[in-house]
Amino acid sequence: MNIIEDALKRGAATLSEYESKLFLAGFGIPVTREKIVTAENDAVAVAEEIGYPVVLKGSGDELSHKTELGIIALDLRDEKDVRAAYAKITSHKDVPVKEVLVQQMIKGERELVVGLTRDAQFGPCVMFGLGGIFTEILEDVAFRVAPLTREDAMDMMDSIRGKKILDAVRRKPPVDREVLADMLIAIGEIGLTYDRVKEIDINPLKILDGKPIAVDALVVLDKG
Repeated sequence: MNIIEDALKRGAATLSEYESKLFLAGFGIPVTREKIVTAENDAVAVAEEIGYPVVLKGSGDELSHKTELGIIALDLRDEKDVRAAYAKITSHKDVPVKEVLVQQMIKGERELVVGLTRDAQFGPCVMFGLGGIFTEILEDVAFRVAPLTREDAMDMMDSIRGKKILDAVRRKPPVDREVLADMLIAIGEIGLTYDRVKEIDINPLKILDGKPIAVDALVVLDKG
């Protein structure tokens, strides 16, 4: 895929968040509605096109820790919010921000993680579990060696301790397990097809009306 080839040619160690999600969307993985902009007026136009509230993030393959860098603004509800956030992000004193990602704001308490790692013995392995801040705190994740069957994917969902998060919760519908299974299978396929994809981290994967959507994603490359 050109996204991978182009990134390797320019010596990038990772895809940007935007590129990562563009790459994943090519495999049918649901991602947030979003666009890259390089001007404040364009940020406003895209926000209005997507619909408020939106998120603004500094974008670039070298900007993988946006929260720590302070180049992310959440829950922006009108033009004034967008303009202020754009100005703040692009004037960061320590980090040059050349482009900004305007993104659909996905609310929801349920956060999952889906990923890919490469094991020295088993090769590409798919990971699934509780996401957000709980990924590192609870370490409630499951792994399967690629390729995954649909049965494998369903079994992963049932093997985490917090599997009830996939059920109907607080008047929220259950997570669409078929869509989630498709995602896990697709991640395995990517690992088998693209040797230069070293890792994939989709975190958080949020739930909107029962459907999982990749809110943030990072594809790590093997530069060889």
